[in-house]
Amino acid sequence: MDKNLALELVRVTEAAALASARLMGRGDEKAADQAAVDAMRKTFDAIDIDGVIVIGEGERDEAPMLYIGEHVGSKKGPSIDIALDPLEGTTITAKGGYNATSVIAVAERGSFLHAPDTYMDKIAVGPEAKGLINYNDPVPVTLKKTADALKKHLEDLTVCILDRPRHDELIKQVREAGCRIKLISDGDVSGAIATCMPDSPVDILLGIGGAPEGVLSAAALKCLGGDFQGKLHFRNDEEKERAKKMGIHDLDKAYTLEELAKGESILFCATGVTDGEMLKGVYFTGNGAITNSIVMRARTRTIRWIKAVHHFDFKPSY
Repeated sequence: MDKNLALELVRVTEAAALASARLMGRGDEKAADQAAVDAMRKTFDAIDIDGVIVIGEGERDEAPMLYIGEHVGSKKGPSIDIALDPLEGTTITAKGGYNATSVIAVAERGSFLHAPDTYMDKIAVGPEAKGLINYNDPVPVTLKKTADALKKHLEDLTVCILDRPRHDELIKQVREAGCRIKLISDGDVSGAIATCMPDSPVDILLGIGGAPEGVLSAAALKCLGGDFQGKLHFRNDEEKERAKKMGIHDLDKAYTLEELAKGESILFCATGVTDGEMLKGVYFTGNGAITNSIVMRARTRTIRWIKAVHHFDFKPSY
């Protein structure tokens, strides 16, 4: 894939971020998400790709746009698979919270696991611990391996976990191991990426979150040199049947990074919607807005931070 494609894709996440950021703190999750979806879908039309959504807003009968299997782009460019989340952190945005982003990952056809819309139990670590984690290890063993790789005492290790009742036992185990915990309300893609950032307080991400977000996290960590493992966590038999229809037959399989995001053709980009550790959110000025994005390539491990100034036509409201 043309390396310049990554810069084109930033326009897509910028558009989604700008649209949804206008609804920050308005208390309407659906409206914020819909604004991001509409803007992202429209912007795709101007990009020279023949793209197929493999991780998106749901199946066709559930999502009118950016549904799994939808073709996007001008059809004039490379044939690629697309994993996306127009607004990762709908609740965050609706409440004016911390760490909402718009996210896209693309790769050659067949590179991403076609994950159903269910949960995934995840482990994410940075480059220092790559190759050391094993999903089947007990939590204390995983924490010890990560601490040793980072040359840290367990008491200094920081574990990122979604703040959910389902994680009560996990939190108990992490506390018994003596580790620090950073609880987040949403946005575990950003939490996974944070494990790879040298100035981040997060060392490892653990716990159950969305499976589509797991694939996006794996794509990002592939670009950053980190590691990721995950196992699908089904809530009911209906989700299991949907997984089988999508080609997943071993429902108990623990997936490695390479099985979730194959090859070196992966591009990843994200734009901040609200302020976070990785990216600043959209800032509206008198005649426009400022966005902050990150763009990554797995092949070269290049990371670019892009600050863009957008100009709007101002019309008085009186």
